[in-house]
Amino acid sequence: MKLYGVTGWKNCGKTGLMERLVTEFTERGLRVSTIKHAHHSTDVDQPGTDSHRHRIAGASEVILASTHRIAIMQELRGAEEPPLAELLARLSPVDLVLVEGYKREPHPKIEAHRAVAGQPLIAPQDPNIRALASDVPLDIDQPVFDLDDTTAIADFIAAELRL
Repeated sequence: MKLYGVTGWKNCGKTGLMERLVTEFTERGLRVSTIKHAHHSTDVDQPGTDSHRHRIAGASEVILASTHRIAIMQELRGAEEPPLAELLARLSPVDLVLVEGYKREPHPKIEAHRAVAGQPLIAPQDPNIRALASDVPLDIDQPVFDLDDTTAIADFIAAELRL
């Protein structure tokens, strides 16, 4: 599986870019999976559902299966968060895995940047950032794409990964 990341600070356009890239690559006929890192406590399950009740009762892992999707929920219960490599190993094989977040992991990435966020660029300190997607022109050595030019960004990633 090929791996490419989208990184950047909060409110810099990572999720929108991820969404557009998934659409672009799937329209090109590729099978795509994603991994999204969250810095906050998150729960995809809702109180009152049977699966939530199983988890609250103490289950370490709950699989919710239907004719449309499968969700696997694991409770860490104080254990350390698994590293990205371990999560990747759990995925079914696909052509491309797009990773949102995981700033400090050593996979190739594109940095999403919005001037209004007021955050410094990560790229000058991270050799794994191969290009930037920005809403303003930037004076930097890496390639810079318009944040909304999904086709050009996807072409760059495809060339980098030889897809």
